[in-house]
Amino acid sequence: VVKLDEEVAWRCVNPSCPPQLLERLSYFASRDAMDIDGFGEALIGQLIEQGYVESVADFYSLTHDQIAGLERMADKSAQNTIEAIQASKAQPLEKVLQGLGIRFVGKTVARDIAQHMGSMQAIMTATQDELLAIPSIGPRIVESLQAFFAREANQKLIIRLQEAGLTLTQEARETTSTLFEGMTFVLTGTLPTLTRTQAAERIEEHGGTVSSSVSKKTSVVLAGESA
Repeated sequence: VVKLDEEVAWRCVNPSCPPQLLERLSYFASRDAMDIDGFGEALIGQLIEQGYVESVADFYSLTHDQIAGLERMADKSAQNTIEAIQASKAQPLEKVLQGLGIRFVGKTVARDIAQHMGSMQAIMTATQDELLAIPSIGPRIVESLQAFFAREANQKLIIRLQEAGLTLTQEARETTSTLFEGMTFVLTGTLPTLTRTQAAERIEEHGGTVSSSVSKKTSVVLAGESA
């Protein structure tokens, strides 16, 4: 375990730690990330116990028989799971990036990086200045990204995901105007007529950027009810 100077928490940095492995794999499959239907902690825990999965890339080499042989899994359930795994290959780059569980890279940050850089390869080889040019990215996120992709194990993981057929490129969102060009918005609370996701899409359609937290790059904080 390690403790960073500016933090109170002690953190386990062993990627082979069993609880970490379960959480990492479950997060990748979760609705917020790759959205693999029916692929919860109970099922993933059994797959780990059987030695079928040691990384998220192993999901894509699972067989029908391996899943059908688990507790509470019938042939139909196994088939549905295999189909859900295969369907997840179509998820955009931002979902893959988020699913990797890189510290400080949540939904909004992953989306901004994917749309700005365009490919996983570009993200992996980006310089500090190139990453800092993204409106929602600060030095802490850049350090976390570069540390993640500097590890040989993670580089090999990306190669395996590419070989499995996952989508590792993404086009920038098309804009309908430049009304908010150069502006960064932070949304908080409940908005009166739109969800925050819908509001973010509207802002991006008009050239703006949405960030998850306030920084010196923030232009507007849009605060709804119970912000």
